[in-house]
Amino acid sequence: MLRIKSLLIPGVDKKLLVKDATKLMPELSRRRFIAGGASLGALTLLTGCDVSDSFSAESMLTRISKFNDGVQAAIFNPNAMAPTFSEKDIRRPFPFNAYYTEDEAPNIEGKDWKLEVSGLVQNRKSWTLDELYKLPEVKQITRHICVEGWSAIGSWSGTPLRDFLKLVGADTSAKYVWFRCAEDYTSPLDMPTALHPQTQMTFKFDDKILPRAYGYPMKIRVPTKLGFKNPKYVVSMEVTNDYKGGYWEDQGYNSFSGS
Repeated sequence: MLRIKSLLIPGVDKKLLVKDATKLMPELSRRRFIAGGASLGALTLLTGCDVSDSFSAESMLTRISKFNDGVQAAIFNPNAMAPTFSEKDIRRPFPFNAYYTEDEAPNIEGKDWKLEVSGLVQNRKSWTLDELYKLPEVKQITRHICVEGWSAIGSWSGTPLRDFLKLVGADTSAKYVWFRCAEDYTSPLDMPTALHPQTQMTFKFDDKILPRAYGYPMKIRVPTKLGFKNPKYVVSMEVTNDYKGGYWEDQGYNSFSGS
C-alpha cells in the first residue's frame, strides 16, 4: 500500500521548485539529475509523497519513470538548440539500429506510400511523397544519441515539423503528436518538442534520398531526444490530447527521454 504525506507548503508550484532545486546542484549532479532522473529521495521530496517500501519495485520504477518525464518536461527549453556540426564530422557509414536486422527493415515503394494526417488538425488529407518533397527543405548536421550508449553525427534534410503542423492547421495547444510506422513501431512526441525548430520530417540523409536503412521514405529527426524517439518508416501522424504510449514507452522507457 502506498502511504502519502504532504511535504510541500500549500500553493508551492512544483515545477518551479524542481527548477530552483536543480540550480542549486553542482553542474555534474545537475546533468545527471536531468538526464538520468531523480532518486527515491528526490521523488519523495519533490512530489510530496512519503513512499513506503511495501509495494513492488516495478510499481516504484513506473512511478519514478513518470516523475522523470514530468521533471524533464518542466525544464525543457523550447528555444535551446542541439549542437550542430560540420560536414567533416559526419559518420559514414552511419550506423543502422533497430530491434530487427537491416535485412528485415521495411521495404516501402515510394510511389505507393502516403502519410496519413489525423486528429486535431483542420486538413486531414493524406500526403504523397511527391507533395512532401515540394515543401521547403532545411538541412541539419546533428548528433544521434542512442540509449544503448553510442552516438553518431549525421546530415539530415527535410521540413521542420512545426511548419508542417502549421500547414495542416494542427491544434498546437494539444499535448502530443503520435507517430505510427510501417513496422508497427509507434512513439509519441510532446507538443513542445514537436514544435522545436530542429524537429524535422526527414527525407534525405547526406544530401541523398533517405536510404531504406535510415527510414525511407520519411523519418522524424529529433536531435533533442534519444534515438528511439526518432521514428522511422513513418506512415501516419496524429495530433491528440490522449497519451497512446509507444513501442519502447510501453516497455518502461521514459516518454520524454531528452538527450
